Amino acid sequence: MEGTAANLKGRIWITRQDVHVDRIACAWLIRRFIDPEAEIRFVSGKNYRPKPGELRFDMFDGEFTHEGDRCSFEVLLARAGLSDSALQEIAEIIHDIDLKDGKFGRAEASGIAHVVAGIAMANQDDRQRIAQGMPVLDNLYQYFRRKRG
Repeated sequence: MEGTAANLKGRIWITRQDVHVDRIACAWLIRRFIDPEAEIRFVSGKNYRPKPGELRFDMFDGEFTHEGDRCSFEVLLARAGLSDSALQEIAEIIHDIDLKDGKFGRAEASGIAHVVAGIAMANQDDRQRIAQGMPVLDNLYQYFRRKRG
C-alpha cells in the first residue's frame, strides 16, 4: 500500500495489543500527520483477519510492518509520503530502540526508550499508553523542527 497521507484517511487502523515503542510511534504518526480522527483498534495477534477498510500496522502480515531492516514506523513514514526531516530523525530513534541494532547510533534512543518503558509499566491499557506517548513524541518533534529551523 503506497500513497500519500491523504489516501490513508478514514481507515480503521489495527495493531497488536500490549503496545510499545514502534506501535506507539505509529499511532502518533497516524493521528498527527495522517488522520487526526483515525480509529485505532487493538487485537490479539497474528490470526486476525482484516475487515474491509482496515489497515494493520506492526503486526504479522500487516500492510505497514517491518520490512528488511526497517521498523514499522519507518515503513509507514515512507509509504505515507511524509518527508519531514524532523519525522526522519524520530524514525531513526524509534528504529534504534525497536530493532536494538544501533544502526543510526542516536544518542536520544536510550532516554526515550526508558520513558516509553515507564509509560508501558505504568499503564496496562493500550489507549492510555498511546495517550501518554503522544506528548513525548509531540515534544520530540518540536525539538527537531526548531533545532533545524
